[in-house]
Amino acid sequence: MKSTSTPTPTPRFDLIGLVVSDMAASLAFYRRLGLEFPEGSESAPHVEAALPGGLRIAFDTEETVRSFHEGWRPPGGGGRIGLAFHCGAPEGVDTAHGELTAAGYKSELTPFDAPWGQRYAVVLDPDGNGVDLFAPLGAAQ
Repeated sequence: MKSTSTPTPTPRFDLIGLVVSDMAASLAFYRRLGLEFPEGSESAPHVEAALPGGLRIAFDTEETVRSFHEGWRPPGGGGRIGLAFHCGAPEGVDTAHGELTAAGYKSELTPFDAPWGQRYAVVLDPDGNGVDLFAPLGAAQ
C-alpha cells in the first residue's frame, strides 16, 4: 500500500539573523557595505534586507529577542558569526577598509595579500562581529 501523506519539505537556507545592541549603529555600518534598509528602520525592533541570490539578512534588537526568549543574554567575548563582503577587486578591499575605519569602526585585520590568493581584511561591526572584506588577487571575479 502506498503512502498518501504529503512529503515533508526539505528545509531551505533563507535568512541570516543578527542580534544587535544598537539598531541604528548596526544599520549605519551595513549601509556602508551596500545593504539597503527601509527608511526609518533605525527605531524598528526587527529589520530585514534582501541579499543577492535570494537570501535575507535580519537584525533584531536584544529587547526583541528577550520578548520571546526571557533568559537570553548576549554571548561574552568576541563575535560568533562572520560575514564576508566581496569587494570586486583588490583595491576595493583597501577602499572599503579605509572608509569603514575612517568612519570610526575598528579594524581587526588591516588589508593584506593572503596566501590563499585574496586581498583580505576584517573590520568589526558595532557588536564586535568580524566582517571580512575580500577580493581575488587576480582579475576581478
